[in-house]
Amino acid sequence: MTDFNDYLDECMKDPEFKKEYDDLAVEYEIKQAILDARKEKKLTQKDLSRLAGIQQSHISRLENANYNPSIAFLKRIAHALGKELHIEFR
Repeated sequence: MTDFNDYLDECMKDPEFKKEYDDLAVEYEIKQAILDARKEKKLTQKDLSRLAGIQQSHISRLENANYNPSIAFLKRIAHALGKELHIEFR
């Protein structure tokens, strides 16, 4: 049995898979940043939803990568976490 990294390495050899994977990198980066900041503040999704004035189900969908948030949504989350939202092109 191979581990996930071996499996992913094998899948990345497929150009179509690699393109789709790379295209999703930004969404996963956003999701992870929010999750890390929420845990750093020791907040539950419910706590964050109350602070941001956003339904808890939307935060859950975002953290599970099932939601494509607007910039306004991300700004509300950032503010509730005591953070600033910065977007950059690299």
